[in-house]
Amino acid sequence: MNDFTKNIAQALSNQDKINDLLRKELQQAVNDLLEAELTAFLGYDPYARAGWNT
Repeated sequence: MNDFTKNIAQALSNQDKINDLLRKELQQAVNDLLEAELTAFLGYDPYARAGWNT
């Protein structure tokens, strides 16, 4: 089982825990998508020397 599956299984006992878990996972997914979009737009990875000052 992955971490998400373990966390959701533990959170099933409490409605507030489920909401917090899903909010945290959605926030992480959106941040990952925004980072990927920025990388694609700029054309280089964060902290890459190839794109420095361009």
